[in-house]
Amino acid sequence: MRTVAVVTVDRSDAGIYRPLLERLRGTPDLNLRVMVSGTHLSPEFGLTVHGLEEGGFPPADRIEMLVSSDTPEGTGLSMGLGLQGFARSFARSRPDLLVVLGDRFEMFCAALAALPFRIPVAHIHGGEVTEGAMDDNLRHAMTKLSHLHFVSTADHGRRLERMGEEPWRITVAGALGLDNLEGLRLLSRGELEKRIGMEFAADPVLVTFHPATLDEEDPGFQTEELLAVLAGCERPLIFSRPNADPRSRLILEKIRAFASGRSNVKVAETLGTDVYFSLMATAAAMVGNSSSGLIEAPSFGLPVVNVGNRQRGRTRGANVIDADPRRESVAHALRRALDPAFRRSLKGAVNPYRPKPSASACIVGVLAEIVWNQRLIHKKFYEPGPEQ
Repeated sequence: MRTVAVVTVDRSDAGIYRPLLERLRGTPDLNLRVMVSGTHLSPEFGLTVHGLEEGGFPPADRIEMLVSSDTPEGTGLSMGLGLQGFARSFARSRPDLLVVLGDRFEMFCAALAALPFRIPVAHIHGGEVTEGAMDDNLRHAMTKLSHLHFVSTADHGRRLERMGEEPWRITVAGALGLDNLEGLRLLSRGELEKRIGMEFAADPVLVTFHPATLDEEDPGFQTEELLAVLAGCERPLIFSRPNADPRSRLILEKIRAFASGRSNVKVAETLGTDVYFSLMATAAAMVGNSSSGLIEAPSFGLPVVNVGNRQRGRTRGANVIDADPRRESVAHALRRALDPAFRRSLKGAVNPYRPKPSASACIVGVLAEIVWNQRLIHKKFYEPGPEQ
């Protein structure tokens, strides 16, 4: 029996992980251990660890790491606390393999702490590019700290080879979060209105906006430009909360001020997977700079206005309309997204992040069959040929 520790640090990765957690729990030779950190443990972000517990995945360990600050200094201090916390956890109970996902700084702390313990790391969603956020740097650093890679597209796998990762370590699994669509019962419009707490006079617009952490420009100004456009939208506007990045509080303050006194605006502190996907299925469009607009939204044929640089360089489907973080550009993109003709043009479009029917089955299959030996731990730098 080998222990596989899965690190979850916020509400979004917990939703992505769920199919994998369920499959790992049902695999006889693998013992699942859930390690919880980041905003899951923060009252400011809704203590979303309770959702994991209610879903049948109680944490085996809790790593407190977030200081109450969204400044660069606060983020750096949180990373220091995270590194210490994960190191102490591994010293108490060393897993046989660590699973991390994506590009969050909290995830990076777990992967880095595993290094001196010689714990092999499996990384999901490596090889992608988001040039406008520090997440890009963290994702690529996590690639070099990892021993197995489960990428969402073949292009991302080839990028890892160019980074020196041996091909046998790389598996094209697809986007794990899309497994949630299999068998998911989407909420009816009435159920969704009840869960959100507002009636939809028309199909709503889903808005998710995070700081572009590598931009020099004030995120408050970018938020104001976006809100100036949305102020003229008469549809219901459902905002999800920005994540715990530097300068995220400024964005949240402006969103809350915008929502005050507007009956068609709702700011949701937390959204579960069923609510979020049901919103995607119901919404007229999605606006912001979330990766979900590029990864999950294509499966719903949902038009997405991708604002600014945060997702620059990431693979996108036909549903994505890019806009500069200026009101004129956003307004033009939103008009196009809400045009019924554009929506009709997406019918039958392929989601580039779904190359296989089940990413979770693919991942667990590899973890169950891989030989856990020195070859796995001792990485060699791979030199691809000139044609690659």
